[in-house]
Amino acid sequence: MRQSTFASSGLDSPRFGAAGLVVTLTTLLAAPVLSPRFAAPAFGQDAQQQQMTEEDVIAGTMDIQFNTRTSQDSSGDLLENSPALGVQDKYTFNISVAKTTEFSGDITRQPNLYTKNLRRRKQGAALGFNVNLAVKNPRDLKQKKNIGKMVGGVPVDEKTGAYALDGGGVQGVSPLRIVVDTAGAQQGFSDNFGGRVYGKAEKKENLAGYTYKRLVGNKEVEFTVKKVDPMKFENVLLAKGPAGIYPRTTVSGRLDFDYETGNWLTDGIRFHYNLDGKDYEDVITGTIKWVEDPSRATNGRGHYEFNLRFNEEKNRPAKGEGAAFENANPEEAFFSVDEDLPSLTGKIDYVDTFIPGGTTPSSSKVTYHLKANKLSKQQVMNFFKLWLLCASPTNDE
Repeated sequence: MRQSTFASSGLDSPRFGAAGLVVTLTTLLAAPVLSPRFAAPAFGQDAQQQQMTEEDVIAGTMDIQFNTRTSQDSSGDLLENSPALGVQDKYTFNISVAKTTEFSGDITRQPNLYTKNLRRRKQGAALGFNVNLAVKNPRDLKQKKNIGKMVGGVPVDEKTGAYALDGGGVQGVSPLRIVVDTAGAQQGFSDNFGGRVYGKAEKKENLAGYTYKRLVGNKEVEFTVKKVDPMKFENVLLAKGPAGIYPRTTVSGRLDFDYETGNWLTDGIRFHYNLDGKDYEDVITGTIKWVEDPSRATNGRGHYEFNLRFNEEKNRPAKGEGAAFENANPEEAFFSVDEDLPSLTGKIDYVDTFIPGGTTPSSSKVTYHLKANKLSKQQVMNFFKLWLLCASPTNDE
C-alpha cells in the first residue's frame, strides 16, 4: 500500500488525497441541470446495438509528481511535516477513451495548510483541472482535432471533506466544466459539473465493516471487509460531451476502500442519463484489486486489476461458471472475472519511485490498459469522467 503524508493537513488517506489548485477562470453559463428523477430506466435494445468489445478502450499514460511530499515547509510557520505553501502535486496525462476521444493535460492538487500556533488555515485544499479535449477520425485514428477543454477548480470543504464540483460558491473559483468550441456542424457549448464527492474519513477508528455480494454463475458469493472507507457520490453531475453523443449524467452510490488490501469495492454506482429521448440507468458493481509485484520494494511496481460489471442483475453470469469455484475460497470466487458479461476489465500499471529510506512514492509512472466487454461508448465515457474526478483520491496513498 502506498503511504500518505498528509496527516497534518487533514488529508490522511491511503491512495486518497483531497486537494489541487484553485483556478481563477471566467465562469461560463452552465447548461440546464438534468433532473435526477427519471421515468423507468431502460436497458434497451438501442444501447445493446452500440455495444463494443475492445482492448485498450481506455488507454494512455499518466505521470504523477507528488511534490508536496518532497518540498517541505521551512518557514516554521506551519504545522510540522507540512508541505511548503503553494506547492502542488501534479498529474499529467494523455488518455484515449472509446478510441475516438482524447483527454490530455493536467490536474493539480494542494492540501489544507494550518499555522503551527493558532491552527488557522493558511491554504485551502482544492483540485485544479486544465485538460485539452480532442476527437479522432474513426477511419484514421492518427487524425485528430482539438475541440475544447475541461477546466475549473474544485475546492474541498474544510469541515466535511467534500469535493465541491460546482465550485462551492468560493470566491474566485470557476466551476469545473466542459467547454467545446463551435466548429463546422458542431455547435459550441459549455456545461458544468456538479454535486459532491465525499472522501475518506479522518478518524479511521470509527470505520465499520461491510459485506459485499456478487453472482458467480448461479451462486451468490459473499466477501466481508473488516474496515472500509467509502468514497460517496452525492448527486454528482457529469457534464455532457466532449461529443454530442455523450449526454449529461447523474451519478450516485459509493466506491469503498479496504485499508488491509488496498482494494476498491462497490455494490452499486448508479449512472442516470437520457439518450435519444430514452432514460437509462447503468449500475456498476465489482472490484478494483491492488496487486503488488513481489519485488515492489526495489522495482516500485504494482497494478490495479479491474473487474467492474455493468448491470449485473440484468446480465446474470453464464450457467456453469460457479462450478469452477465450488472448492475455491470466497475471496477467490468473489474476484473472479467473467468477460462474457458487460464489464470493464484490464489493468492500470504503476512504477513508483520511493522517497529514500521509505515506501512512500515521490512520483509514479502510470499506464492504462482497460478493456470494454459488451459496453457502449456512453458507458465507457461516463465511467472515465467519474474516474478522472477521482484521479487524486485513487492515487494519493
